[in-house]
Amino acid sequence: MGTATVTLKKGEGRSLKAGGLWVYDNEIGSVMGSFVDGDMVIVRDFDGYPLGRGFINSRSKIRIRMMTRRVEQEIDEAFLRMRVRRAWEYRKRVVDTSSCRVIFGEADFLPGLVVDKFADVLVVQSLALGIDRLKGRILGYLKETLAEDGITVRGVYERSDAKVRKQEGMELYKGFIGEPFDTDVLIKENGVRYHVDVRDGQKTGFFLDQKNN
Repeated sequence: MGTATVTLKKGEGRSLKAGGLWVYDNEIGSVMGSFVDGDMVIVRDFDGYPLGRGFINSRSKIRIRMMTRRVEQEIDEAFLRMRVRRAWEYRKRVVDTSSCRVIFGEADFLPGLVVDKFADVLVVQSLALGIDRLKGRILGYLKETLAEDGITVRGVYERSDAKVRKQEGMELYKGFIGEPFDTDVLIKENGVRYHVDVRDGQKTGFFLDQKNN
């Protein structure tokens, strides 16, 4: 469990209570206990009511990004596998998964993390310190989940080169995760073939979050 407990000011946390996953720096009344940026903390309302757990970063205006509404929930292997599997199962129901956005940050309750699948290549973008610590494990669980459906991942490329990382106190980074591979990837969208440059293309290489547009 997190060693620190964050208590909100009275009247704050409206977005969080409405279903959002962010706690801003000016919403916090007190922090009890010690932490290192990126650690998990417990979040409570001004009256002590438990609101969940998330990772904290004192260098970010978005001070806490929530991972769960249950204060007793451990952010362990079982939890992360569950989040990954739910994201993938949802994509299988609603989109053509030959190329798609497999993990979409807060929408999949993995705040700050984006993973796009281009045919047999994964491109990851990590925009928050806490999720960056979990990135390797999440990618491993995702590859195992895809393998259960007969999908072998040829390679993984990281495009964490967005300037917003600096607001989290993080360096910009892009490069291979694992063995290098040809980053010119051929995909098919709505019957049209595209060459996607996952190394130097726009953002993660292609606007997969706009598939239906």
